[in-house]
Amino acid sequence: MNSAVLHQLDRPLVQAPMAGSQDHRLAIAVGLSGGLGSLPCAMLTPEQMVSELRLLRTQWSGPINVNFFAHTPPQPDEAVNQAWLRILKPLYDEFGVGLDEVVPGPGRQPFNSTYLDALAPFKPEVVSFHFGLPYSAMLEPIKGWGGEVWSSATTVDEARWLQAHGADVIIAQGLEAGGHRGHFLSPDLSVQCGTFALLPQVVAAVQCPVVAAGGVATSQGVQAALALGASAVQVGSAFLLAHESTTTQVHRAALKASPLTPTALTNLFSGRPARGLVNRLMKDLGALHPGAPAFPLATPLLAPLRAAVERQGLGDCSPLWCGQHLAVQHEEPAEMIVARLCAGLKPRS
Repeated sequence: MNSAVLHQLDRPLVQAPMAGSQDHRLAIAVGLSGGLGSLPCAMLTPEQMVSELRLLRTQWSGPINVNFFAHTPPQPDEAVNQAWLRILKPLYDEFGVGLDEVVPGPGRQPFNSTYLDALAPFKPEVVSFHFGLPYSAMLEPIKGWGGEVWSSATTVDEARWLQAHGADVIIAQGLEAGGHRGHFLSPDLSVQCGTFALLPQVVAAVQCPVVAAGGVATSQGVQAALALGASAVQVGSAFLLAHESTTTQVHRAALKASPLTPTALTNLFSGRPARGLVNRLMKDLGALHPGAPAFPLATPLLAPLRAAVERQGLGDCSPLWCGQHLAVQHEEPAEMIVARLCAGLKPRS
C-alpha cells in the first residue's frame, strides 16, 4: 500500500495539527516549504472550518491535512462536575473568579455528518483522526473524492485495528509527543512506549505507510525515524514558536523557559491524558487526577479560571502543550524550521 500524498511531498515532513496554537497560516507556510500542512478542526465549528479552508485555498493549492477527533462524547454527570468544581474552588477564590461564571458545555466535537458535508466541497487530500476512526460510512465519501484517511496509533494493536478499519496511513505516536494521547483501544498508559520503540514495531505489523510522531525536533531525529522505516515524520512542538502559529504569549513565554520545566501527562485540562509543561495546577492537584470529568467535559469547567489567570500573564492554569524534546526556544518563520528539520536529507526524486 502506498500514499500518493506522501509521494508528492518535497520533504517527508508533516506539521502536526495543533488545536488552539495555529490556524490556516501555519499550514500554508509548511506547504509552501515542501511539507504537509495540517489544519486542526476539533475546536472549530463547521462554519469556522469552512472559513479557514477558504482562506487556506487562496494561498495554497497543494496537499492539505484536515484533522478531527473521533471520540465518543460522554454523558454529562452533574455529580462529577460539582465534585470537580469543589476541588477547583480554592483557585477560583484566589483569583477572584466565581463558580457562577462556569458555563458547562460539550467541549470538542467529534467528526460527524455536518463536518463531512461542509468538508466535501474542498476535497482535502488527507483527512486525519485522533482517538480512532469514525464509522466506515463516514470514510467512504472521503475516499470517494480521492482523499486519504490517516489516524494515530499509540500501540501495535491500535495500528493493526486502524489498518483493518480503513486507515491509509498510520501515525505512530510515541509517548514523548505533546498534546493529547491518541489511544482508543485501552486507556492504560503503561502499554504505550516511546517513538523509537513503537515505530519499528508498527512498521513491521502493517502494510500501509507509517508516519513517526513524538519527540522529533531535530534533523537527526527525522533521519533516525526514516531509517527505522517511517515514510515521513510528524512534528508539532517545534512549530509552536513559529511566526505563523497562534500560540498565546503565556504559552510562548513558558516554552522559551522550557529547558528548566519538565513535561508530564495530565488530564486536568480536558479530562484525557495530554502532555504539557508542568505548571502550578498540575503540581497542586497532581498531573493525573481521578476526579477530572471525562473528556472533553473538563475543559469548560476550567475555562473561566484559565482566562482570569492568563489575564495576569500567568500560565498556572493553562494547558501548555509540549513534547519532551523542544529544540527551539526562539521565534522564527516556519520555513526555517522545516529547512532545519530536513537538513541533510537527499532530495526526493
